[in-house]
Amino acid sequence: MTRRQPRRGAGALAVAGALTAVAALPATATGNPAHETAPAAHTGERIRPHAATARALDAVVADGTPGVVARVDDADGSWRRSVGVADRETGRPRLARDRFRVGSVTKPFTATVLLQLAAEGRLSLDDTVHTWLPGLVRNAHYDGRRITLRQLLNHTSGIFNYNNDPGFLARFTGQGFLQHRYDGATPHELVAIGLARPPVFAPGEGWSYSDTNYILAGLVIEKVTGHDYEAEVENRIIKPLKLTSTTLPRSSPTLPAPHGRHYSRLYEEDPAALVHDVTEFNPTVTWAAGTVISTPRDLNTFTRALLRGRLLPAAQLAEMLQAVPVPPDGGETPPAAPRRPTNGAPQATYGLGIRSFTLSCGVEVWGHGGQVPGSLTRTAATRDGEHVLTMNRNADYGAQEREDATLEAEFCQR
Repeated sequence: MTRRQPRRGAGALAVAGALTAVAALPATATGNPAHETAPAAHTGERIRPHAATARALDAVVADGTPGVVARVDDADGSWRRSVGVADRETGRPRLARDRFRVGSVTKPFTATVLLQLAAEGRLSLDDTVHTWLPGLVRNAHYDGRRITLRQLLNHTSGIFNYNNDPGFLARFTGQGFLQHRYDGATPHELVAIGLARPPVFAPGEGWSYSDTNYILAGLVIEKVTGHDYEAEVENRIIKPLKLTSTTLPRSSPTLPAPHGRHYSRLYEEDPAALVHDVTEFNPTVTWAAGTVISTPRDLNTFTRALLRGRLLPAAQLAEMLQAVPVPPDGGETPPAAPRRPTNGAPQATYGLGIRSFTLSCGVEVWGHGGQVPGSLTRTAATRDGEHVLTMNRNADYGAQEREDATLEAEFCQR
């Protein structure tokens, strides 16, 4: 979940109207072309401007994903498309109201709450981690007195990503996932895994995506407010925006109905690897880094509200969008300045819980991507929040370039 972090096994743990609902279709089915030019004046939908986007979504399913769903909201209204199936056994099509795990698209929610607390004067982004979590980040490798909250949110802290720990990977990839999917973990256990490994770099001296940062951010939210992380997200974002299909499951391994199944090869590289139904697992292993469950409609509503200043005062929104370059190769140290795209791939920078991408046509979009077992999500919007796209595929395998191509189709080919 973006130009999503390169897939790295359990690192994925961090990490809609059905205009053409296609029942019982094989993985190569692409929907009903007859519906692609049908007017829908009562909903404000316009189909022709999204023809390239529809083809890009079809290609996701043709590439092997069981099903994909997407929604666009812009000045003309809403456009929605679903392709393929939500359930491989029953053939039930993907539907607009299906919920799914959004993975790291949770991070903008977490960052927004922390920035709201800053706007209220209850903390400063330049506070150290030690200020709020004294002694927690302090060992032979780390000193929380040198790491700020801002560095947690923009991934410049240098703290090792617990999702890359070999022991964690052994439990949550391959056959280990099937054995440990319901185990879960506490936030302090996840932090301990990250802190047991040496830092990637000294604080502020590089960029490296780390879910450990956002587990710590969730703990800061709880310390400052005295409330559960989940309660703060619900009361500050979900309820005010009426995101009726968005939930934080805490330790529940199930998804609220309706939902499609989530499918995974358990991060095996072999394209012929057995596909497993991984819909259920204990989401505490993602917590403030990736636990939200939602829909394209709700994610579009949240992203538009965020970029339009409904959730943050202007000063805090500006801080959120003050981004640092992300290495074009997914490495750990950013180049000195952002580079222009050279081959159609989005060029990314990272703000506070939100990424920007400069597409091949020069359009800049903001959002995030998310990956958890069996689910890949992408949300992107223009800076003014006027034009926003969310897509989700119910599998964690397949070429990431298909998602990039969908952004290109929606924001460039129109």
